[in-house]
Amino acid sequence: MGTVVANSVELSSANKENSIVQSPEELDAGALFVLKSRGSWLHCGYHLTTSIVGPVIFSFPFALSLLGWVPGLLIIALQAMVTFYSYNLLSVVLEHHAQFGKRQLRFRDMARDILGPKWGKFFVGPLQFAICYGAVIACILLGGQSLKFIYLLYNESGKMQLYQFITIFGAVPLFLAQMPSFHSLRHINLASLLLVLAYSACITTGSIHIGNSRNAPRKDYSIKGSEENRILGAINGISIIATTYGCGIIPEIQATIAPPVKGKMLKGLCICFGVILSTYFSVAISGYWAFGNQSKPTILYNFMGEDRPLLPIWFLLVINIFTLMQLVAVTVIYLQPTNEIFEKWFANPKMDQFSARNVMPRLFFRSLTVIFATLIAAMLPFFGDIMALFGAFGIIPLDFILPMVLYNVTFKTSKKGIIFWANTLIAVASSTIVVMGAVASVRQIILDAKTYSLFANM
Repeated sequence: MGTVVANSVELSSANKENSIVQSPEELDAGALFVLKSRGSWLHCGYHLTTSIVGPVIFSFPFALSLLGWVPGLLIIALQAMVTFYSYNLLSVVLEHHAQFGKRQLRFRDMARDILGPKWGKFFVGPLQFAICYGAVIACILLGGQSLKFIYLLYNESGKMQLYQFITIFGAVPLFLAQMPSFHSLRHINLASLLLVLAYSACITTGSIHIGNSRNAPRKDYSIKGSEENRILGAINGISIIATTYGCGIIPEIQATIAPPVKGKMLKGLCICFGVILSTYFSVAISGYWAFGNQSKPTILYNFMGEDRPLLPIWFLLVINIFTLMQLVAVTVIYLQPTNEIFEKWFANPKMDQFSARNVMPRLFFRSLTVIFATLIAAMLPFFGDIMALFGAFGIIPLDFILPMVLYNVTFKTSKKGIIFWANTLIAVASSTIVVMGAVASVRQIILDAKTYSLFANM
């Protein structure tokens, strides 16, 4: 009986901490255990940076090769402004509802409360789950490819297959997935932020060194191909840039902030976008300057040269080690929505988070989640093409269309005001990017179809 009383007190304390007005019976373990509201605005900045900035920035020089200098840099800058504005709108909506005693901790909670229960249950919830779990699979695949890259640096005739490296990499998030809450990742995500700055600096330094060396490739900034290919390439470039700003878990990140939350998310966004501006532009400009229209889908392929590496082996090794370490953090942060769902379904909110009753299902389902993601990554090494299609249909609607709708509905913005029409314009433009991104992704899938095979050694 004493245990029951103690747990009731703990729940009451947790409710007060999270600024939630529901009774303990209405709260689920996902909200109580995974989305603990104990973080500061600094922690929020770490989470945001890890969820947005990753090794996908290695494709920025390639995106510029499809668009050219002026259009490419303008799109990177414009997308940064739209993204900052969009995420701030989401934060304002969340703060508004929190002030009225209804703090929304999840994206599907926002959709349910503002647009109706079907939106949360049948659209936002499944879409967010697909995007986040797809990101987990894609990160494990990238981690395996990075490990293989390191292996081949020292053993060009090595016989190990890609699926073996994917399995090795998957063992690390299998362990870190057991971190009990989103908030407990704050130190890992601080390390992730520093790693992003480190490998971006290495990429920029390497590009400048190669561009000024005697072995520098001929600098040609014209856009290659027929008119049709240039148009489709430009669409692909815009899609690459747009999806690199995607997050999909803004409400869950804001849920980690200790109340009062007002103004803290904006500070976290400023940290994140400081990192974005310093890394996106440095990698894009230096890489495209060095390699021009010879830029490859990832700049690391350019660093390898045609016959031999253009940079010292140890330098390439450092870049890949930093990348591997940061990929682990990205993998774990995108596991959080899945962890939250399993906690909601299988944990008991009336018992202690670290009781055997709650630890055992957590250990089983989180391990199963990572093992299954690793299996998919090993089986489908072309998953990146599929994820690009998912990104077009998922990331852009969640991050650049839905925030505009949620803000307009929440604050009932006047159709005569500039905010309403700015939000509407962004939503319409983003819808166009969805179609463009889908076209580019399907085209890439068709082009790469000849390499498709289970457990392919790509």
